[in-house]
Amino acid sequence: MLLNKFFINMALRKVQIEDFIKNNFPSEFYSKIEIERTPLGVKIIIYTDRPGRIIGAGGKKINEMTEILKSRFNLENPQIDVKSIDNPQLDGRIMAKRIANMLEKGYNYKSVGNNMIREIMEAGAIGAQIVISGKLGGSKGRTAKFTAGYIKHCGQPAKDLVDYGFCEAYTKPGKIGIKVKIMKEFMDVTGRIKNKVDFDTIYIEEAIEENEGKGTKENE
Repeated sequence: MLLNKFFINMALRKVQIEDFIKNNFPSEFYSKIEIERTPLGVKIIIYTDRPGRIIGAGGKKINEMTEILKSRFNLENPQIDVKSIDNPQLDGRIMAKRIANMLEKGYNYKSVGNNMIREIMEAGAIGAQIVISGKLGGSKGRTAKFTAGYIKHCGQPAKDLVDYGFCEAYTKPGKIGIKVKIMKEFMDVTGRIKNKVDFDTIYIEEAIEENEGKGTKENE
């Protein structure tokens, strides 16, 4: 029971810390965090495509965040490590946040979906899918799907090989949900990992359907 309580508390603390980081940094620069216990204390790893925005001039933002985490969450000797994402176009969370940011600025969802999925494929993905749902124009909710290449949607390969990101855009017509799936590599029946060069270029498919929903929620 004590062990179960320990893991529950750690999971709750991680959610609280992640919410704190989300509220203190621009969402388009932040992907995810990991929390590790070390002999020296707690290590928090922040993954971002622009480390400079997280670290701040001379490490000022990191130092301020460390003190806040220590006092607010009662962490013993918290250590913050910022890791750069070399290819943000292959990170589902960052791409979902970029799409949300563009929709909030008023860009057309069709051009955003096509441009972003093309950018993902040109970055080396085997396959990708972008789903944009909500009030995309008119009174009814719509769901627009943009798919390119080869991608797994279910089973263990989907869990192991597909990077998933979700974000919400808050526009004047209403809330819009964005889901991004990116398949970076593929394992064939022989267990060999294939990459983009093993596949032919595949055109982008676009599908739009109307529904009565006003938005979308993240599916677990």
